[in-house]
Amino acid sequence: MALKTLFTCFLFSLYLSSPFLIPINMGDRKDISQIQLTEIGKFGLIRKERKMIPSHLHTGIDIKRPGKNYINEPIFVIASGKIISKRTDGPFAQLIVEHHIGNTVFWSVYEHIAGIVANLNETVYPDKPVARFMNKMELDKYGWQFDHFHLEILKLKPEKIKPDKFHPERFYNSFTLICYKATDLEKYYFNPIHFLKENLH
Repeated sequence: MALKTLFTCFLFSLYLSSPFLIPINMGDRKDISQIQLTEIGKFGLIRKERKMIPSHLHTGIDIKRPGKNYINEPIFVIASGKIISKRTDGPFAQLIVEHHIGNTVFWSVYEHIAGIVANLNETVYPDKPVARFMNKMELDKYGWQFDHFHLEILKLKPEKIKPDKFHPERFYNSFTLICYKATDLEKYYFNPIHFLKENLH
């Protein structure tokens, strides 16, 4: 019995020590199938031109709320890393995290989030929430099209920008609106679903 308990603890410790987890609160955060996307939330989908925004390819995935918690549904980072940029303005609130896993460096972006509880330059881990999905009051204010969060995984370091008085902690900008061709997408981004499938083990 003691040997079985020890083995169970060993397996659990392996689970916890894995560097990657899915960024939502599900029973098995290593199961990529638990991520559900919005209707227009697939990577590489053509986004139609909108006011002041040209048509472009979707550079990430839009992850649905995993349940009916409209109060404090948590959002996690996919792996440990350091927050290099923070934006807190309404529906465009965003965190950008730099990751060093083994010999690999990559960046992840979390956008359309709320209730950010992590600080600029803080090291964050995938077992502790960094933000949450918008609550009902925020969705009523900004629009229910934001009942998801947007996840990107970048191959190249985001573009450095100068903070301003409205965004004093925003030091980087993603390449979200400049990917007009498949070659642009391939240059800057990983497909988050494929990336997580390869790294969740």
